[in-house]
Amino acid sequence: MQKHFFRDSEVKKIYEVRITKSAQNDIEEIWQFIAIDNIKIATEFIDKIERAIFSLESFPERNPLIPEYEILKIDYRQLVYKNYRIIYRISENVVYVLRILHGYRLFDRG
Repeated sequence: MQKHFFRDSEVKKIYEVRITKSAQNDIEEIWQFIAIDNIKIATEFIDKIERAIFSLESFPERNPLIPEYEILKIDYRQLVYKNYRIIYRISENVVYVLRILHGYRLFDRG
């Protein structure tokens, strides 16, 4: 009889994902911008962004620190989806989605 042992790498840690009000506002603005041309495409795009956001439930450390790290010295990470940067921070087992910015925009704490 073969024995099976769990390895630490096989056990997935699940994080809670929380979307801040600022990030929710960003989502609404993105939808409104795309919906000017096509409501269906806007809704589908937001659905895909939200799927990307909730993929952060597992292994959110897989994404790099934001490029602004060198200036701001904050450990925020980014997940890039299409032309958008999903900016987030990890605190214990919670992922806080802070902003969703077009790729050309820089993150500003202010």
